[in-house]
Amino acid sequence: MVSASGNQQRIPLDLLTLARFWAALRRFITSDVGWKARTLCGLLIAFLIGTNGLNVINSYVARDFMTAVADRDRAGFIWQAIIYVLVFGASTLVAVLYRFCEERLALLWRDWSTRRLIGRYLANRAYYFLEAREQMTNPDQRIAEDTRAFTTTTLSFVLMSLNAAFTVIAFAGVLWSISSLLFVVAVGYAALGSVLTILLGRPLVWLNYTQLDKEANLRSDLIHVRQHAESVLLLRREGRIEARLRQRVAELVANWRRIISVNRTLGFFTTGYNYLIQIIPALIIAPLYIRGEVEFGVITQSAMAFSQLLGAFSLIVTQFQSISSFAAVVSRLSSLAEAFEEAQSTPCKIDTHVDNDRVAYEELILRSPSDGHVLIDCLSISVPRGTRALVHAESRAAGVALFRATAGIWDNGQGRIFRPDLDAVHFLPERPYLSMGTLREGLLRTGSERAFTETEIREVLRLLQVENLIERAGGLDVERDWDEVFSLGEQQLLAVARVIFSAPPFVLLDRIGTALEADQVPLVLKVLHERGITYIAFKGDSEEIEYFDEVLDIGADGKWRWNRVVCSDSRSP
Repeated sequence: MVSASGNQQRIPLDLLTLARFWAALRRFITSDVGWKARTLCGLLIAFLIGTNGLNVINSYVARDFMTAVADRDRAGFIWQAIIYVLVFGASTLVAVLYRFCEERLALLWRDWSTRRLIGRYLANRAYYFLEAREQMTNPDQRIAEDTRAFTTTTLSFVLMSLNAAFTVIAFAGVLWSISSLLFVVAVGYAALGSVLTILLGRPLVWLNYTQLDKEANLRSDLIHVRQHAESVLLLRREGRIEARLRQRVAELVANWRRIISVNRTLGFFTTGYNYLIQIIPALIIAPLYIRGEVEFGVITQSAMAFSQLLGAFSLIVTQFQSISSFAAVVSRLSSLAEAFEEAQSTPCKIDTHVDNDRVAYEELILRSPSDGHVLIDCLSISVPRGTRALVHAESRAAGVALFRATAGIWDNGQGRIFRPDLDAVHFLPERPYLSMGTLREGLLRTGSERAFTETEIREVLRLLQVENLIERAGGLDVERDWDEVFSLGEQQLLAVARVIFSAPPFVLLDRIGTALEADQVPLVLKVLHERGITYIAFKGDSEEIEYFDEVLDIGADGKWRWNRVVCSDSRSP
């Protein structure tokens, strides 16, 4: 957990963050959906110009309308009322179409950005390294919620800025023609208000950043309770969990109180600032009317023009709370992008080479990440295709290190590893995993394999003696929470079935006997061998020596021996 003060130091919008912000805009505009974005942007600009043009026309109509009222001009009053209604109708049409295009553009941007971030999150194992190295808190929230906030808020600010620019152009001349003094007052009042708002509201940036993380931490702990409900119940951990959740709530509330306090101080200023806007034009123009220098309707027109112009100049004052939240979102997404780059660029001293015919290690040294002591010392062996190998390590840490190094997720060491490309070698961890979705989808490794028929699926499950799981699941095409439907052993057998469907040349099995019954491990090894899949098993409690050709023994000191198995047992496949 990063402290509030730590966040305060992390999140200022420096040049790098601003560069990432503009780069995000540029990538979107030039992406495969860029033509749609550009079309919608063009329509939005056209509607903005139309809106400001109608507002200027409306100010003159309002002036003449109020003048007709003051002069008791019945015909002029009716005519100006008709024009008023027509302008309102046109303004309504433009405003609705403008809002429609804005929402469509925001949705298009969010869809594109979220898919892009998901791709980067899952590419090159970034999701694993972010978690393993604790480089980033709540990346899921940043991808899902911060992306939504970034796209919608960015679009809103860009459009508000464009609208402000068009408003200044449209109403500056109107206000200057009424009173040059009123124009100068509007500019000075907005400038002073913006400076004071920034000074008073600056703490909101890092407070909003911190709040997003604290909300995510509470939600994450609540999800943890739901996912481990049975274990919590059996171990009677409700008291400890309640204390932890209460602490999360206390942290969240304390930070939110600080946000409320800053908003209170900022609110005193911004509320008074907005109230004065209503009377300043009258204070300057009313004396001109009293002296007979202007018509009565000019007071109404000046108030409208002053309000429009000051609103354009006062974006920081009126939108600072949103801007502070937006600044936090930009920093969080910027941090996520940096974490992706760091996770994918971290150098590894272990060289990995593609070799489709073997899994081999040359002068491989693996060390503990905690204290650096040697787990495996200068390992040099080769497991050619067709050789069934068993890895037995006195130290569990050594077995874990070798399994993960072969998979490319252990960087504490040096040497060389030869193995097939990751698409051609499978790794079955000790704890099985059945992905979200239907059972049919769970039996496919990547989703890009050909679709298997129900007959083919039943045949493989029958070999593993779990054909009944299809009925337990409610069919192959029903989505369920598989952790609640199947035991760990059944999930492990389904993971083995997934390997059989993919038919890789090699599979590494990490203590699969932990989840399986003693008689199920030989069955799994037999089926894999009959399917021509070379397996390297990391020994648990149920792997019998007669199902292997070679054994790698790793001592507690990291020394190793590579022995051939001589076995005439009839059970050997």
